[in-house]
Amino acid sequence: MDYVRLGRTGLEVSKFCLGCMTYGAPSWRDWVLDEEASRPFLKRALEAGVNFFDTADMYSLGASEEVLGRAIRDFADNRDSVVLATKVYFPMGKGPNRSGLSRKHILASIDASLKRLGTDYVDLYQIHRFDPHVPMEETVAALDAVVKAGKARHIGASSMYAWQFAKYLGLQEQSGSARFASMQNFYNLVYREEEREMIPLCQDQGVGVIPWSPLARGFLGRSSAGALEGQSTRAKSDNVLDMEFDANDIAALQAVEKIAAARGVSNAQVAIAWLMQKPGVTAPIVGASKMQHLEDAIAAVSLKLSDEETAALEAHYKPKPVAGNLR
Repeated sequence: MDYVRLGRTGLEVSKFCLGCMTYGAPSWRDWVLDEEASRPFLKRALEAGVNFFDTADMYSLGASEEVLGRAIRDFADNRDSVVLATKVYFPMGKGPNRSGLSRKHILASIDASLKRLGTDYVDLYQIHRFDPHVPMEETVAALDAVVKAGKARHIGASSMYAWQFAKYLGLQEQSGSARFASMQNFYNLVYREEEREMIPLCQDQGVGVIPWSPLARGFLGRSSAGALEGQSTRAKSDNVLDMEFDANDIAALQAVEKIAAARGVSNAQVAIAWLMQKPGVTAPIVGASKMQHLEDAIAAVSLKLSDEETAALEAHYKPKPVAGNLR
Protein backbone atom coordinates (compact mmCIF):
# COMPACT_ATOMS: atom_id res chain seq x y z
CA MET A 1 0.00 0.00 0.00
CA ASP A 2 1.14 3.54 -0.76
CA TYR A 3 0.41 6.47 1.54
CA VAL A 4 0.03 10.20 0.93
CA ARG A 5 -0.52 13.31 3.03
CA LEU A 6 -4.08 14.63 3.25
CA GLY A 7 -3.82 18.13 1.81
CA ARG A 8 -1.43 20.33 3.77
CA THR A 9 -1.87 18.32 6.95
CA GLY A 10 0.63 15.87 8.35
CA LEU A 11 -2.01 13.11 8.28
CA GLU A 12 -0.91 10.10 6.23
CA VAL A 13 -3.66 8.13 4.50
CA SER A 14 -3.68 5.11 2.21
CA LYS A 15 -4.02 5.73 -1.54
CA PHE A 16 -7.66 4.78 -1.35
CA CYS A 17 -10.24 5.03 1.37
CA LEU A 18 -12.70 2.24 2.10
CA GLY A 19 -16.20 3.70 2.05
CA CYS A 20 -18.41 2.08 4.67
CA MET A 21 -21.87 3.05 3.45
CA THR A 22 -22.18 -0.58 2.35
CA TYR A 23 -21.82 -1.92 5.90
CA GLY A 24 -24.55 -1.71 8.51
CA ALA A 25 -28.22 -2.67 8.29
CA PRO A 26 -29.90 -4.17 5.18
CA SER A 27 -33.20 -2.82 6.49
CA TRP A 28 -31.92 0.67 5.62
CA ARG A 29 -30.99 -0.14 1.97
CA ASP A 30 -31.31 -3.55 0.31
CA TRP A 31 -27.69 -3.50 -0.93
CA VAL A 32 -26.20 -2.94 2.54
CA LEU A 33 -24.40 -5.88 4.17
CA ASP A 34 -25.07 -6.83 7.77
CA GLU A 35 -22.29 -6.89 10.34
CA GLU A 36 -21.34 -10.53 9.87
CA ALA A 37 -21.00 -10.07 6.11
CA SER A 38 -19.21 -6.72 6.50
CA ARG A 39 -16.40 -7.71 8.82
CA PRO A 40 -14.32 -9.70 6.27
CA PHE A 41 -14.07 -6.58 4.08
CA LEU A 42 -12.84 -4.41 6.93
CA LYS A 43 -10.37 -7.08 8.04
CA ARG A 44 -9.02 -7.59 4.52
CA ALA A 45 -8.62 -3.84 4.00
CA LEU A 46 -6.57 -3.55 7.18
CA GLU A 47 -4.46 -6.54 6.18
CA ALA A 48 -3.75 -4.87 2.82
CA GLY A 49 -2.53 -1.71 4.54
CA VAL A 50 -5.63 0.43 4.11
CA ASN A 51 -5.73 2.82 7.05
CA PHE A 52 -8.43 5.24 5.84
CA PHE A 53 -12.12 4.48 6.49
CA ASP A 54 -15.06 6.77 5.72
CA THR A 55 -18.58 6.54 7.10
CA ALA A 56 -21.39 8.91 8.14
CA ASP A 57 -23.92 9.09 10.93
CA MET A 58 -26.81 8.66 8.49
CA TYR A 59 -25.46 5.44 6.92
CA SER A 60 -27.82 2.76 8.21
CA LEU A 61 -28.89 5.41 10.74
CA GLY A 62 -25.79 4.88 12.85
CA ALA A 63 -25.29 1.15 12.36
CA SER A 64 -22.42 1.71 9.89
CA GLU A 65 -20.46 3.61 12.54
CA GLU A 66 -21.11 0.85 15.06
CA VAL A 67 -19.99 -1.91 12.70
CA LEU A 68 -16.87 0.01 11.71
CA GLY A 69 -15.97 0.84 15.30
CA ARG A 70 -16.20 -2.75 16.46
CA ALA A 71 -14.17 -4.00 13.48
CA ILE A 72 -11.40 -1.47 14.15
CA ARG A 73 -11.22 -2.53 17.79
CA ASP A 74 -11.10 -6.20 16.80
CA PHE A 75 -8.82 -6.12 13.75
CA ALA A 76 -6.60 -3.00 13.85
CA ASP A 77 -3.29 -2.97 15.68
CA ASN A 78 -4.53 0.01 17.69
CA ARG A 79 -6.78 3.04 17.33
CA ASP A 80 -3.95 5.34 16.27
CA SER A 81 -3.02 3.10 13.34
CA VAL A 82 -6.21 4.01 11.47
CA VAL A 83 -7.76 7.20 10.11
CA LEU A 84 -11.48 7.33 10.88
CA ALA A 85 -13.70 9.76 9.00
CA THR A 86 -17.40 10.38 9.52
CA LYS A 87 -19.92 13.01 8.47
CA VAL A 88 -22.81 15.16 9.69
CA TYR A 89 -25.79 16.84 7.98
CA PHE A 90 -28.57 14.43 7.00
CA PRO A 91 -31.53 13.72 9.33
CA MET A 92 -31.01 11.25 12.12
CA GLY A 93 -34.63 11.31 13.19
CA LYS A 94 -37.81 13.34 12.94
CA GLY A 95 -38.33 16.76 14.44
CA PRO A 96 -36.38 20.01 14.73
CA ASN A 97 -32.61 20.15 15.26
CA ARG A 98 -32.09 16.61 13.97
CA SER A 99 -30.34 17.59 10.73
CA GLY A 100 -28.29 20.31 9.08
CA LEU A 101 -25.23 22.25 10.16
CA SER A 102 -26.45 24.24 13.14
CA ARG A 103 -24.22 24.49 16.20
CA LYS A 104 -26.74 22.45 18.18
CA HIS A 105 -26.87 19.61 15.65
CA ILE A 106 -23.11 19.48 15.03
CA LEU A 107 -22.19 19.38 18.71
CA ALA A 108 -24.81 16.72 19.46
CA SER A 109 -23.90 14.68 16.39
CA ILE A 110 -20.17 14.43 17.06
CA ASP A 111 -20.86 13.05 20.53
CA ALA A 112 -23.33 10.51 19.14
CA SER A 113 -20.90 9.45 16.40
CA LEU A 114 -18.04 9.01 18.88
CA LYS A 115 -20.25 6.84 21.06
CA ARG A 116 -21.26 4.63 18.14
CA LEU A 117 -17.68 4.36 16.87
CA GLY A 118 -16.41 3.60 20.38
CA THR A 119 -13.60 6.15 20.21
CA ASP A 120 -12.65 9.44 21.86
CA TYR A 121 -11.97 11.20 18.58
CA VAL A 122 -12.29 10.97 14.80
CA ASP A 123 -9.46 11.92 12.49
CA LEU A 124 -11.70 13.68 9.98
CA TYR A 125 -15.13 15.16 10.72
CA GLN A 126 -16.92 16.26 7.54
CA ILE A 127 -20.00 18.28 6.69
CA HIS A 128 -21.93 15.97 4.37
CA ARG A 129 -23.58 18.77 2.35
CA PHE A 130 -23.89 22.55 2.27
CA ASP A 131 -26.67 23.90 4.48
CA PRO A 132 -28.33 27.01 2.97
CA HIS A 133 -30.44 27.57 6.09
CA VAL A 134 -27.63 28.05 8.63
CA PRO A 135 -25.18 30.97 8.61
CA MET A 136 -21.75 29.81 7.50
CA GLU A 137 -20.25 31.58 10.51
CA GLU A 138 -22.25 29.37 12.87
CA THR A 139 -21.10 26.19 11.16
CA VAL A 140 -17.46 27.32 11.08
CA ALA A 141 -17.53 28.18 14.79
CA ALA A 142 -19.17 24.87 15.72
CA LEU A 143 -16.63 22.82 13.78
CA ASP A 144 -13.81 24.82 15.38
CA ALA A 145 -15.27 23.98 18.80
CA VAL A 146 -15.27 20.27 17.88
CA VAL A 147 -11.57 20.43 17.01
CA LYS A 148 -10.64 22.47 20.08
CA ALA A 149 -12.48 19.96 22.27
CA GLY A 150 -10.22 17.21 20.88
CA LYS A 151 -13.15 15.34 19.34
CA ALA A 152 -11.82 15.67 15.77
CA ARG A 153 -8.25 16.04 14.57
CA HIS A 154 -9.26 17.61 11.23
CA ILE A 155 -12.42 18.75 9.46
CA GLY A 156 -13.57 18.31 5.88
CA ALA A 157 -16.44 19.08 3.52
CA SER A 158 -18.36 17.27 0.77
CA SER A 159 -20.37 17.90 -2.39
CA MET A 160 -21.02 21.60 -2.81
CA TYR A 161 -20.31 24.32 -5.36
CA ALA A 162 -16.79 25.72 -5.49
CA TRP A 163 -17.98 29.22 -4.59
CA GLN A 164 -19.62 27.88 -1.44
CA PHE A 165 -16.46 26.04 -0.43
CA ALA A 166 -14.37 29.15 -1.15
CA LYS A 167 -16.59 31.19 1.18
CA TYR A 168 -16.15 28.64 3.95
CA LEU A 169 -12.38 28.71 3.52
CA GLY A 170 -12.39 32.49 3.58
CA LEU A 171 -14.40 32.62 6.80
CA GLN A 172 -12.11 30.08 8.43
CA GLU A 173 -9.08 32.13 7.43
CA GLN A 174 -10.58 35.40 8.69
CA SER A 175 -11.65 33.98 12.04
CA GLY A 176 -8.60 31.83 12.67
CA SER A 177 -10.85 28.78 12.94
CA ALA A 178 -9.99 25.18 12.12
CA ARG A 179 -9.66 24.88 8.36
CA PHE A 180 -11.10 22.30 6.01
CA ALA A 181 -8.41 19.74 5.19
CA SER A 182 -10.38 17.81 2.57
CA MET A 183 -13.15 17.92 -0.02
CA GLN A 184 -15.17 14.76 -0.69
CA ASN A 185 -16.71 15.27 -4.12
CA PHE A 186 -18.29 13.37 -6.98
CA TYR A 187 -15.54 12.81 -9.56
CA ASN A 188 -14.83 9.99 -12.01
CA LEU A 189 -14.04 9.31 -15.65
CA VAL A 190 -17.59 10.11 -16.83
CA TYR A 191 -18.16 13.09 -14.52
CA ARG A 192 -15.20 15.49 -14.66
CA GLU A 193 -16.86 18.85 -14.04
CA GLU A 194 -14.93 19.12 -10.76
CA GLU A 195 -11.82 19.78 -12.85
CA ARG A 196 -13.20 23.21 -13.79
CA GLU A 197 -13.31 24.97 -10.42
CA MET A 198 -13.37 22.71 -7.36
CA ILE A 199 -10.14 20.80 -7.90
CA PRO A 200 -8.10 23.88 -8.92
CA LEU A 201 -9.46 25.60 -5.80
CA CYS A 202 -8.42 22.66 -3.62
CA GLN A 203 -4.97 22.53 -5.19
CA ASP A 204 -4.47 26.25 -4.64
CA GLN A 205 -5.64 26.05 -1.03
CA GLY A 206 -3.85 22.84 -0.12
CA VAL A 207 -7.06 20.86 0.40
CA GLY A 208 -6.98 17.10 -0.14
CA VAL A 209 -9.50 15.68 -2.63
CA ILE A 210 -11.13 12.36 -1.72
CA PRO A 211 -13.66 11.64 -4.50
CA TRP A 212 -16.65 9.41 -3.97
CA SER A 213 -18.17 7.04 -6.55
CA PRO A 214 -15.00 6.49 -8.63
CA LEU A 215 -16.92 3.99 -10.78
CA ALA A 216 -19.98 6.25 -11.27
CA ARG A 217 -22.29 3.98 -9.33
CA GLY A 218 -20.79 0.87 -10.92
CA PHE A 219 -21.10 2.05 -14.54
CA LEU A 220 -17.35 1.95 -15.22
CA GLY A 221 -17.09 -1.60 -13.96
CA ARG A 222 -19.66 -3.01 -16.39
CA SER A 223 -19.45 -4.37 -19.92
CA SER A 224 -20.14 -1.65 -22.48
CA ALA A 225 -22.39 -4.05 -24.39
CA GLY A 226 -25.19 -3.77 -21.84
CA ALA A 227 -24.17 -0.74 -19.84
CA LEU A 228 -27.30 1.27 -20.63
CA GLU A 229 -29.75 -1.57 -20.10
CA GLY A 230 -29.86 -1.54 -16.33
CA GLN A 231 -28.46 -0.22 -13.10
CA SER A 232 -26.55 -1.84 -10.28
CA THR A 233 -28.57 -2.96 -7.26
CA ARG A 234 -27.21 -0.02 -5.31
CA ALA A 235 -27.99 2.56 -8.00
CA LYS A 236 -31.62 1.47 -8.14
CA SER A 237 -32.28 2.43 -4.51
CA ASP A 238 -29.54 4.96 -3.80
CA ASN A 239 -31.04 7.99 -5.51
CA VAL A 240 -28.67 10.60 -4.13
CA LEU A 241 -27.42 10.81 -7.69
CA ASP A 242 -29.67 10.04 -10.65
CA MET A 243 -27.04 10.09 -13.37
CA GLU A 244 -27.96 9.48 -16.98
CA PHE A 245 -25.32 7.97 -19.27
CA ASP A 246 -25.02 8.65 -22.98
CA ALA A 247 -23.05 7.58 -26.06
CA ASN A 248 -19.98 9.55 -24.95
CA ASP A 249 -19.96 7.68 -21.67
CA ILE A 250 -20.23 4.37 -23.51
CA ALA A 251 -17.23 5.38 -25.63
CA ALA A 252 -15.26 6.13 -22.46
CA LEU A 253 -16.27 2.76 -21.05
CA GLN A 254 -15.13 1.06 -24.25
CA ALA A 255 -11.75 2.77 -23.86
CA VAL A 256 -11.59 1.41 -20.31
CA GLU A 257 -12.39 -2.07 -21.59
CA LYS A 258 -9.72 -1.91 -24.28
CA ILE A 259 -6.98 -0.90 -21.84
CA ALA A 260 -8.16 -3.39 -19.25
CA ALA A 261 -8.05 -6.22 -21.81
CA ALA A 262 -4.57 -5.23 -22.97
CA ARG A 263 -3.33 -5.06 -19.39
CA GLY A 264 -5.10 -8.22 -18.24
CA VAL A 265 -6.90 -6.38 -15.44
CA SER A 266 -10.49 -5.42 -14.65
CA ASN A 267 -12.34 -2.32 -15.81
CA ALA A 268 -12.56 -1.16 -12.20
CA GLN A 269 -8.80 -1.26 -11.77
CA VAL A 270 -8.28 0.96 -14.80
CA ALA A 271 -10.97 3.48 -13.77
CA ILE A 272 -9.70 3.72 -10.20
CA ALA A 273 -6.06 3.94 -11.31
CA TRP A 274 -7.01 6.81 -13.64
CA LEU A 275 -8.55 8.70 -10.72
CA MET A 276 -5.62 8.02 -8.40
CA GLN A 277 -3.26 9.60 -10.95
CA LYS A 278 -5.28 12.78 -11.51
CA PRO A 279 -3.69 16.01 -10.22
CA GLY A 280 -4.99 17.06 -6.83
CA VAL A 281 -6.56 13.71 -5.93
CA THR A 282 -5.48 12.30 -2.58
CA ALA A 283 -7.45 9.08 -2.19
CA PRO A 284 -10.64 7.91 -3.94
CA ILE A 285 -13.35 6.49 -1.69
CA VAL A 286 -14.14 2.96 -2.84
CA GLY A 287 -17.17 0.98 -1.73
CA ALA A 288 -17.07 -2.83 -1.79
CA SER A 289 -20.00 -5.19 -1.51
CA LYS A 290 -18.08 -8.07 -3.13
CA MET A 291 -14.54 -9.04 -2.20
CA GLN A 292 -13.43 -8.55 -5.81
CA HIS A 293 -14.39 -4.88 -5.53
CA LEU A 294 -11.90 -4.48 -2.70
CA GLU A 295 -9.21 -6.51 -4.46
CA ASP A 296 -9.62 -4.33 -7.56
CA ALA A 297 -9.01 -1.20 -5.48
CA ILE A 298 -5.95 -2.73 -3.84
CA ALA A 299 -4.54 -3.73 -7.24
CA ALA A 300 -5.23 -0.29 -8.72
CA VAL A 301 -2.71 1.28 -6.34
CA SER A 302 0.16 -0.28 -8.29
CA LEU A 303 -1.38 0.12 -11.76
CA LYS A 304 0.32 3.05 -13.50
CA LEU A 305 -1.29 4.26 -16.71
CA SER A 306 0.77 5.77 -19.51
CA ASP A 307 0.14 9.23 -20.93
CA GLU A 308 -1.22 7.57 -24.07
CA GLU A 309 -3.63 5.41 -22.09
CA THR A 310 -4.79 8.41 -20.07
CA ALA A 311 -5.42 10.39 -23.25
CA ALA A 312 -7.43 7.51 -24.71
CA LEU A 313 -9.59 7.31 -21.58
CA GLU A 314 -10.31 11.04 -21.61
CA ALA A 315 -10.80 11.55 -25.35
CA HIS A 316 -14.58 11.07 -25.41
CA TYR A 317 -15.62 13.27 -22.49
CA LYS A 318 -18.24 15.94 -23.11
CA PRO A 319 -19.31 18.58 -20.55
CA LYS A 320 -22.25 17.79 -18.27
CA PRO A 321 -24.47 19.90 -16.02
CA VAL A 322 -22.61 20.68 -12.81
CA ALA A 323 -23.76 18.55 -9.89
CA GLY A 324 -23.04 20.78 -6.93
CA ASN A 325 -25.03 20.39 -3.74
CA LEU A 326 -26.27 16.86 -4.44
CA ARG A 327 -29.34 15.81 -2.52
